[in-house]
Amino acid sequence: MKKKLFSITSIFLLAVICFNLISCVKKVKAENLMDGVKATHVEDKRLDNEFIGAQTALSLELFKQVISVDGGKNTLISPLSISVALAMATNGANANTREQMQRVLGGNLPIESLNEYLYNYVNNNLPNGEKYKVKVANSIWLRNSKEFKVKQSFLQTNANYYGAQVYKTDFDNQTVRDINNWAYNNTDGMIEKLIEQIEKDTIAYIINALLFDAEWLSIYARNRVNDGEFTTSLGEKQKVKIMHSTEYEYLQTEHSTGLVKKYNQSKYAFVALLPNEGVTISEFVNEFSYGELAAICSGEARRTCTTIAQIPKFEYEYQIVLNQILKNMGMQDAFNPSFADFSNLGVIENDKGENIYINKVLHKTHISVAERGTKAGAITVIEMNKATSSGPDEEIKYVYLNRPFVYMIVDTHHYLPLFIGSVESIN
Repeated sequence: MKKKLFSITSIFLLAVICFNLISCVKKVKAENLMDGVKATHVEDKRLDNEFIGAQTALSLELFKQVISVDGGKNTLISPLSISVALAMATNGANANTREQMQRVLGGNLPIESLNEYLYNYVNNNLPNGEKYKVKVANSIWLRNSKEFKVKQSFLQTNANYYGAQVYKTDFDNQTVRDINNWAYNNTDGMIEKLIEQIEKDTIAYIINALLFDAEWLSIYARNRVNDGEFTTSLGEKQKVKIMHSTEYEYLQTEHSTGLVKKYNQSKYAFVALLPNEGVTISEFVNEFSYGELAAICSGEARRTCTTIAQIPKFEYEYQIVLNQILKNMGMQDAFNPSFADFSNLGVIENDKGENIYINKVLHKTHISVAERGTKAGAITVIEMNKATSSGPDEEIKYVYLNRPFVYMIVDTHHYLPLFIGSVESIN
């Protein structure tokens, strides 16, 4: 009788576990048009200085532009997510629109090379393990319309390099739910809602999702987390939980000091930069140069020494519409209904002379930094519309992140920022 009862109980518990696992994934009802479509082979491409330099420059310029808009607030962007989403869109651009987008994303790199670099970076240079992972997913959503004809070459290119799922749907309330469910599923629930509604002129969405989830190399024990104080950019004192540790990579630039804290297996790292006393985040970022960031990436600004570190626990969400920022960086025609040329993406077949352009680039992020590790999610969605044209030494350093600071999550091979943000307040 006891064995039978145990068996029934075990089956019940197994059923509950299975139900919970299934219920954590939200169903996308739209049909994936890429089922059965095979991507062609992409050759291995070494990540050389031209690509590393272009991505470093893009990361810094995007962050500078974001701080110029939202200085004084907690910010967080994923340069990689933005780069991948815009590269996918660039494959549909032509003429001046294509040239401007290429210049912003890759400097002198043509989109064909950038596709190859990004494919190899994402697929061959971002390792995953039992206690650390980076997940990248892409999707393209097309309005089910007789007038809108997407080019197969555009879909094939994005299938080859970005593994994009492609959905053709009616762009109704179910599509809103499907897109939000896709975002939720591909960020482990960190981004719960991406869009509220779909405009009548929206014909496509190009979306990238990026998830980072990793344990620290050395998890904080309970006695290493204490009550502490954080001074905000407004001078307010906040009661916070402070995590104490000893690290062994110290950073020093002209305008800041900082630390490097490794995640499990040391494949990724949390890099924190504390501006010099009396310097605001906005002032620091404005003066922060490509050379300083490159020195951190290359190791010139990093030195091995015992570093007593204090990092506050924090969690927040951030979102920003990147339209004006990208225009400021030189990507202007893509947002102009009269000048945008996305003829490599598709055409509008009617007698109204309607053109395809980018209506909105929305970027949403969420991060949690705690005792066990860090979890961060990012979504970049490009909304395409139609419109009528018109070994430690004995030196000891101290880095206490008890006032506003800048941080990055980087891969430790290239030190390219997967995420870069600023903390102005904790609560």
